[in-house]
Amino acid sequence: MELLGIDIGGSGIKAAIVDSNTGNLITERHRIPTPKPSTPEAVAQVIKQMIEHFNWTQPVGCSFPTTIVNGKCIHSGNLSKKWLNVQVDELFEQTCGLPFYVSNDADLAGMAEMSLGAGKEEKGVSIVITIGTGIGSGLFYNGKLIPNLELGKMLHKNGKIIEFHTADSIRKKEDLSLEEWAKRFDFLLDYTRIVFSPSLIILGGGISKKYDRFKKYLTPDVPVKVAQFRNNAGIIGAAMYSRDQMG
Repeated sequence: MELLGIDIGGSGIKAAIVDSNTGNLITERHRIPTPKPSTPEAVAQVIKQMIEHFNWTQPVGCSFPTTIVNGKCIHSGNLSKKWLNVQVDELFEQTCGLPFYVSNDADLAGMAEMSLGAGKEEKGVSIVITIGTGIGSGLFYNGKLIPNLELGKMLHKNGKIIEFHTADSIRKKEDLSLEEWAKRFDFLLDYTRIVFSPSLIILGGGISKKYDRFKKYLTPDVPVKVAQFRNNAGIIGAAMYSRDQMG
């Protein structure tokens, strides 16, 4: 089934038409920078531009970069504080005139990876961690999603929220070397191992393509894989989520 998947990120909003059964992108990925400030009204207008770009007239799946419960944003995340308590699916539906199915971006990226990618047929506890403007995470047991895990909201030993210490945006902002950043990220991985005892950790987000260059600085005694779909995982997962919600 061919469906439009949209992935909203802190720096860019990306979309493509996807074969939701195979994960293959049917079209070229289209990207529009995330507006600054990224208010609900501004982002909704970019979503409308995406719909018009693909001349799309069917339901839409959408990955959103914070905690979503029944289509509602319950944490402002790294966009704008104005998103708190916004019914995101209804906002996009009103703006675009189409049904929207919206869920957390890391959950949906994980859905793509666990169904079709690096975690396919994996048993036990698996955790997908997306590293970008913030830290996203998806928790799975025997391939089934347990929604809204927020590893990035844990506290670091310095008392700060851990994504403000380990996100890729922080690496860039503080001009950290890969070694310096990876040693910070290793703390998050080790804490994840202690708390969840996963059988597999999958790393996604743009920095995952550099995994071969920083993996030597990571120490947790857990298998780690790079997301097979890389930065397209959120788009693919959004299309799959739309398919599943439509039944």
